[in-house]
Amino acid sequence: MESLSVRTTSQTPIYQQLYDQISSQIVKGTLKADTLLPSIRKMAKELRVSIITVKKAWELLEQNGYIYTVAGKGSYVKKNTASMLESKKNETVRDALKEVVSLSKQLDVSKEELLKIVSDLFEE
Repeated sequence: MESLSVRTTSQTPIYQQLYDQISSQIVKGTLKADTLLPSIRKMAKELRVSIITVKKAWELLEQNGYIYTVAGKGSYVKKNTASMLESKKNETVRDALKEVVSLSKQLDVSKEELLKIVSDLFEE
């Protein structure tokens, strides 16, 4: 598992930061199927955050099919087919873009302007 970090100054809740980082590692294949995740207690201690915060991230990962939990053993990366991972990746990007498109509409940024911005960013 790549190291995780949280920014307490971010607008994004800490549990969401953890969810995003772990789900991204799973989708990219950095975290392989059946890899044991650190315990909630251990992760909370390492990151200096609440156990409840980490628990919420783990629950969200499980609800969205990224991990499974075995009572008394821990939480593991769920085996996903390549097409399932591709679908999850596309869904994640689509959700993020929905927010950008909504903000763009509020700021009267045209579709063409937005596509140009995305294209420029993609080339960086």
